[in-house]
Amino acid sequence: MEPNKPLGEVKKFNPYQRPKKTREPRDPIDFKKYWKLIVGLVVTFVLLLILLTNVYVVKESEYRVVRQFGEVVKIQEEPGLQMKIPFIQSVTTLPKYQMTYDVSEAEINTKDKKRIIIDNYAVWHVVNPLELISNAGTIVNAESRMEEFIYSVVRTELGQLNYDEIINDENSSRGSINDAVTAKVNELLDKDKYGIQVMDVRIKRTDLPEENEQSVYTRMISERESTAQEYLSQGDAKKREMEAQADREAQEVIATARKEAALIQAEGESQAAKIYNESFSKDPEFYELYRSLESYKKTIGDDTVIILPSDSPYADILSGNFN
Repeated sequence: MEPNKPLGEVKKFNPYQRPKKTREPRDPIDFKKYWKLIVGLVVTFVLLLILLTNVYVVKESEYRVVRQFGEVVKIQEEPGLQMKIPFIQSVTTLPKYQMTYDVSEAEINTKDKKRIIIDNYAVWHVVNPLELISNAGTIVNAESRMEEFIYSVVRTELGQLNYDEIINDENSSRGSINDAVTAKVNELLDKDKYGIQVMDVRIKRTDLPEENEQSVYTRMISERESTAQEYLSQGDAKKREMEAQADREAQEVIATARKEAALIQAEGESQAAKIYNESFSKDPEFYELYRSLESYKKTIGDDTVIILPSDSPYADILSGNFN
C-alpha cells in the first residue's frame, strides 16, 4: 500500500438532494385492444380523401365537362359544388366568358387588283360545349376553324371593294364590312356545329406590301394635290361669284340712292322755285335786278372783256344808272 493514499472517497451528504428512484419495468402495449379504432380512423381518412378529391366547384365564368370512360356524360353550367364518381369520372373546364383571338395577317387582292395586308381580331365565346367537343375537340381547334372562316369571308368581302374604299376614312365601308363578316362567319360555324359564336370581327390594320408602298404613296399624293387644286378652283369661282353679286348689289344700291337723291333734289328745286316765285312776285324790279346779277356771275370773269351798247341794261347797271 502506498503511503498517504486514502482508502476510499467519502461522499458528502446533501440534505436538499432528492434520492433517485429506480424505474419499474412497464408492460408492453397491446395493440390488439385498439385495432378497431385504428381501422376506423384509417377508413375515415380514406373516405374523406376520396370525398375531397372528387368534389369540384363550378364557377360562373366556366363550363364543367364530366367524362366517364372518355365519353361526355354531363355539362355543368350552374355555379356551385358538384360531385363526380371516384375513379370513373373525370372533369375538365371550358371557358364561358368572351375571348379575343388575334387572326394572323393575310394578303388579299382588292377589286381594282391592289394587294393589301389585312390584320383582324375576333371576339368570341363558347355557346355549346358538347358541340365544340364533338366537332372541334379543343379550343385550339375551334379557333383554327374560326380563323379559316374569317380569312375566307374577309377575302371575299374586300375583294368586292376598291382599295380607296377600304383605306379612305371619309368614305370607308369598314363598319358594314365588319358586320357582314361577323354574320357570315357565324353562319359557317353554325352550319358545321362547332359550338362557338363570334361576337365581332374587326379590321385593326390595313397595310401595303413593301414593294407597292412607294407607288401607292406617290399616287395618293398626286390625288391629294389634284383634290386641293380642285378645291382652290372652286374657291376662286365662288369668290368671283360673290364679288360679282356684291358689285351688282352695290350698283343697285347706288342707283336707288341716286334715284332717291334726284327725286329729293327735284322736289327741293321745285320748293325753291315756288319760294322764289312767291318772293319775287312781291317786287318784280328786285327780281329783274337779281336775275341780272346772277347772269353777271356766270358770264363775267377776271379776264372777261364786254362790249355793250350805251342803251344796254348791263351798261345802265354798271354805270350806276338804275332808273
